[in-house]
Amino acid sequence: MRFRACIALLLYVSACATSAPSPGKSAAWNPRLANLQRAATLPWTDGGRCAVQEASEPWPVLAERCYQALDHDRIEFHDITGRCAIASAGAAAMGLGVGVCVLAAPEIVVGAVIVAGVVVVGFAISEALEAYEKRGRPQVRPPPTLPVPETRPVPEVKPVPVTKPAPPKPSPKKRPKPEPAGQDWPPPLPPEVTERDRRPECEPIPEPHEGKDDAHNECADKFPPNRYPGMDVLVGGVSFDALQVGVRVLWEIKTHQFDTYPDFIQDKEIDKEMKQLDKERKAAAACGYDFVIGVSTDAHKLALLKRDSTFKIVVTGCKR
Repeated sequence: MRFRACIALLLYVSACATSAPSPGKSAAWNPRLANLQRAATLPWTDGGRCAVQEASEPWPVLAERCYQALDHDRIEFHDITGRCAIASAGAAAMGLGVGVCVLAAPEIVVGAVIVAGVVVVGFAISEALEAYEKRGRPQVRPPPTLPVPETRPVPEVKPVPVTKPAPPKPSPKKRPKPEPAGQDWPPPLPPEVTERDRRPECEPIPEPHEGKDDAHNECADKFPPNRYPGMDVLVGGVSFDALQVGVRVLWEIKTHQFDTYPDFIQDKEIDKEMKQLDKERKAAAACGYDFVIGVSTDAHKLALLKRDSTFKIVVTGCKR
């Protein structure tokens, strides 16, 4: 798994290297520095060590890997855009999916991330930023279009007096049960078999986007949002457009303008899509993933639901 993750990272770095601007321009093109600036606005329990360690990764990957290092007593996440609502069932099971999804969004939406009190930059993040300044590189400041998360005063917490619990009263009706002989013990349970050991083909494998449709790929990366930006993901031998950050949800994205097609062409398109979507849903379910379809228009959603009302479909509004 680590070997595959390294391949995905190398692909990402090589893509950035081909289009890096000149040193005289804004340093916002540097993804590591931009991630450090964004992480500096959040409260961390580890001083930001995890954020510094993962700063070279795309922001959604950093958000997922370092989510547990946040000071959750001082931060709240609100699904303002509604993008994370589709994964609410899986998020409830995991206990953190919605928060990861909101934090991993490409842009900071006002009111989505609320921090209590003043944020002091973690010592590890501060040292990393100072190292950039000493090397003479310009420091990236948060873009003006991305507001800093809201802050509010930290409420005073009063200590609660600790009382010593009374010892439990012995019950006269209950008698101690004798320990069974060695041959009466139940046999030991077999070691738990993980999903990865049982079904190695279910491990998600990033791979470059199949199509060259930039608008489609951008929608697949930003809307769920995608755990592996710029990449499709192979699960159970089937390629999906995205694996959502923080939850086990695979996505198929459709961005063509279905409304503009003649009725005859619409019927043919739905026939073709039904075969593809049914195959993808079965592969996702076999590996323990949920499956969601993203379409650009309400007409496309209604046409699919008319054929199969059990599909989970979201109108993304993405344009070609």
